[in-house]
Amino acid sequence: MAADSSEIRPDFADIAVAHWERERPDLDFTAMGTLARFARLHIAGSRRVDAVFAAHGLDRGEFDVLASLRRTGAPHEMPPSRLAEILLITRAGMTKRVDRLEARGLVTRRADPEDRRSLRIGLTPEGRALVDAAVTEHAANENRLLSLLTEDEAHAFDAILRKLLAAVEERPPEPM
Repeated sequence: MAADSSEIRPDFADIAVAHWERERPDLDFTAMGTLARFARLHIAGSRRVDAVFAAHGLDRGEFDVLASLRRTGAPHEMPPSRLAEILLITRAGMTKRVDRLEARGLVTRRADPEDRRSLRIGLTPEGRALVDAAVTEHAANENRLLSLLTEDEAHAFDAILRKLLAAVEERPPEPM
């Protein structure tokens, strides 16, 4: 259940903003508290998410590879270049992840039947079982993280994040 606005007490962000407003009254710090809370939420939430992956012997990057393969549907495979593109990492970074997962028997590499110069990365039965177990706990954990919000608040939060993300991703950073 969401807290009543009369119960809201100053937090770390309010204190930091108040200090800055005192020291630099010439600047607008309107967004600072909101974005500081968002950054702290990301860090705290990430720790909880990473703990679920660690309980399954995975780090976030390894989970992301396995999950990307799993959610594509049968035969649960794709070229490493496509995986790197989906996960926003370099091909060298993808190679390192795949090497670790292959050494553990969670993925395989095989020649692409349509282009022998290319490879396909696929889930092994062990990889599929591991990612299925991890994603089951991951989904429950993420739902717990948002369970303090009402359904309306969760929808509004998602809509706001979607709007901000779309704006940030379509606009290049402004020069300083």
